[in-house]
Amino acid sequence: MELDEGFAIAAAPNSGAAQNGRVLAIKKKFTSLHISEDATLLFGYCQGSGRTPYFCSADFGTPDKPVYRCSCPSRQFPCKHCVGLLFAKALKQNFVVAAVPEDLKSKRDKAAANSEKKKAASTKPRSVNKSALVKKIQAQLNGLDLLERLLRDVVRLGIGNMNAKTALEMEDQARQLGDQFLPGAQAALRSYTRLFKNDCGDDLPTSGREAVFSEAFDQLGRLHSLIGKGRSYLRARLEDPELTAETETAIAAWLGHAWQLRELVEAGLVDRDVELIQLSFQTQDDPARQEIVDTGVWMNLGNGNIHLTQNYRPYRSLKHVKSDDSFFQIAIVKELCRYPGNWNSRIRWDGMLTRPVELADLKQVAKYAKHDYLPLVKEIKGHIKAPLADKHPIVAIHVSRAGKVGDEFVFEDATGARLVLSDRGWVDEPRSSYLLQLMPQRMLQEQVFVVRFRNDLDAKRLFVKPLAIVTASEVIRLTL
Repeated sequence: MELDEGFAIAAAPNSGAAQNGRVLAIKKKFTSLHISEDATLLFGYCQGSGRTPYFCSADFGTPDKPVYRCSCPSRQFPCKHCVGLLFAKALKQNFVVAAVPEDLKSKRDKAAANSEKKKAASTKPRSVNKSALVKKIQAQLNGLDLLERLLRDVVRLGIGNMNAKTALEMEDQARQLGDQFLPGAQAALRSYTRLFKNDCGDDLPTSGREAVFSEAFDQLGRLHSLIGKGRSYLRARLEDPELTAETETAIAAWLGHAWQLRELVEAGLVDRDVELIQLSFQTQDDPARQEIVDTGVWMNLGNGNIHLTQNYRPYRSLKHVKSDDSFFQIAIVKELCRYPGNWNSRIRWDGMLTRPVELADLKQVAKYAKHDYLPLVKEIKGHIKAPLADKHPIVAIHVSRAGKVGDEFVFEDATGARLVLSDRGWVDEPRSSYLLQLMPQRMLQEQVFVVRFRNDLDAKRLFVKPLAIVTASEVIRLTL
């Protein structure tokens, strides 16, 4: 069992727990450190603020699903004492081989028995309360009727007459969409209304009002498509005796369907024995969803597909939801579940092993990078035309040269085709394009960049934002 500091940081529920755990290990707050004979269990006592030290353990009996236990009263999971135990191992502190305590042994046996029960239960056919599901679908259809009435009011009012007061009134009415199981539609409407007010809820200045008109038209088109496609999908689902959810498109997620891992496996949306490398990570505030979103950008080293992990943390429960963080190792996943959707589909998994990133992994990333920009741009333009498509697809591209042409910073491929970089239009996101101007020239020639595309509706041009540079020896991340 080889644990490094990256593993300990990834296991921590947040950066504070990681920092506090590391301090415990560095200051040698552990009065005893032990490891089982089979090296699958770490345990020891950590001195806390009280007289009695806390007993903590990290159980790797199932390597891809470690179990952390501690006698402290913390609600964080794992707590800083368990994280500190991992740091102590990563820092190569002395762990004495010892027999597994009886208390831990009984807990391990109980956990193994529960795991077997869950495994047996997963093979049984799922029983669905169809009458309750029908009522939910009917409520969603009623919610789409409400959204359609609100959309007609918006069109009747006119974009030019929208202001902060009317935006707040619409958002107040849109709260009913959440009660009718349409959180995705509610967030889509908020994305429109928030264009017309600032963070304080006040009107935009006159100079800023016209700047949002193009985006507003695009958001209205998305809402109109969501109503039409959502209604067709829900009606078709009512006619299906099994009431199965759509797996070919992301419409179910747009309407608020919370996919379970078992559903994705049953739908065949699963890849087995996958190795993933994280290329970028950032945490972003999403006022439309009223959530903090942790987004990781990953590449499947087996086929080159770029996927996203998205961890949603609602404002009202930030303290109780574990945040994701940057990950600097290779994730080895037995079953990788993919959400319905095209391009950068969302992924989830339950349990993983890890190993260090090797040079061969970086070569594999470079192998899948796109070299010709013209066909790529054509493909992306065709993709983003769909109203409900992801408007900001992420791609790994090979850059022959990068530099300034006039006032613009551009990427150029071997044929001379160019992509223009821009940070404009990325709301609530850190800038990254300007960082390239600070780098040595060798980092801007014959390199692989991970970029995100954006269609500027006013300029009618396609821009890219760099997220990371993948060199022959490392991944340089440009966003937080």
